[in-house]
Amino acid sequence: METLKMSLETQGRSGRKVTVVKGFTRRSEELDELAGRIKKTCGTGGTVKGMSLEIQGDARKKVRSLLFQWGFQVRG
Repeated sequence: METLKMSLETQGRSGRKVTVVKGFTRRSEELDELAGRIKKTCGTGGTVKGMSLEIQGDARKKVRSLLFQWGFQVRG
């Protein structure tokens, strides 16, 4: 079970909130697929930057529950 760190960031983003999940150790193809599933479920945009996932808005509760269902442990 992978342990991920989740945070809400606004700094450097013109005051907009972004949910950031870091700590993935999977291949980039798997991370892209995971990001697509999360974005579709949350109904929002987002991107993969390196080995982290950025979802627009404050979607921490939804993202945490989705990742837990898929076998990840989330801190933060």
